[in-house]
Amino acid sequence: MATAKLEYLWLDGYQPTQGLRSKTKIVKNFSGKLEDCPMWSFDGSSTEQAPGGSSDCLLQPVFVCVDPQRKDGYLVMCEVLNADGSAHASNGRATILDDDNDFWFGFEQEYFLWNPETNKPLGFPAGGFPGPQGPYYCGVGASSAYGRELVEEHLDACLEAGLNVEGINAEVAAGQWEFQIFAKGAREAGDQIWVARYLIERAGEKYGISVNWHCKPLGALDWNGSGMHANFSNSLLRNAGSKEIFDKVCEAFRPLVKEHIAVYGADNHLRLTGKHETASIHDFSFGVSDRGASIRIPVGVPANGWKGYLEDRRPNSAADPYKVAARIIETVKAVKA
Repeated sequence: MATAKLEYLWLDGYQPTQGLRSKTKIVKNFSGKLEDCPMWSFDGSSTEQAPGGSSDCLLQPVFVCVDPQRKDGYLVMCEVLNADGSAHASNGRATILDDDNDFWFGFEQEYFLWNPETNKPLGFPAGGFPGPQGPYYCGVGASSAYGRELVEEHLDACLEAGLNVEGINAEVAAGQWEFQIFAKGAREAGDQIWVARYLIERAGEKYGISVNWHCKPLGALDWNGSGMHANFSNSLLRNAGSKEIFDKVCEAFRPLVKEHIAVYGADNHLRLTGKHETASIHDFSFGVSDRGASIRIPVGVPANGWKGYLEDRRPNSAADPYKVAARIIETVKAVKA
């Protein structure tokens, strides 16, 4: 009788930044289908999600894919439910109002590969700094690209798992990288980002390299921070056909800056300074091809007759894509064409 290893993944209750947790369930004759992933439970008192006297939380499978790093394995992304079956307060996925998958999201996930021994990014010498920014973005060669072996292994793992990765590249700072994932449907976009985060965290264990998701791990020094730019569209934007509709959608974000920043990742004030390709956290702006704006209108949108998508550049690398998507959807849905 064939056995399968199902790795159940979920988000813990730690704030302000939730972390991934996982554990393995062995099942017989698993079909590989989501509907055949049984509900499970865990000790919420150990993850800041329940008191010790009533500690059981439920794991509701919502996404399954092949586990490319494990023989006979599958990865099962889960929502956390309370013991009565209601959504746990930490469950951002349950707040997404996109039942018809009208919203499409492409997340650009930046991160630093981190050396635990030096407590610095890969490529940073123990006693100082590498050369200044310039050669690292899409860099080639041992003096510019650090950790490529792990990054390439992660890319292969994501593709073998069936995740819709659209590309990878080295980023502006030394030891900084990015992958991009797109999905039609906000929930699936979030599912795939979290699974991809898990895969690189676990691959890093083999190399003794950790992943630093903090948006500004090097502080106020002259090094870029890490974002998770959110590219999004719905049928309104994809079929707009006028600049006025794009302006109207962008303007809908202006009075809701605080509401968006609240779910766009911890410590974002350190990253959104108006420098290093960011807008100030205190301002709101939008413009065509403007990477210094809060929301960028891609140059292809006017070229395509004002049809397409928008890029919110404010979400940071540690943000929960579920919560980012939920907030963007709420704002855009309020716009009447």
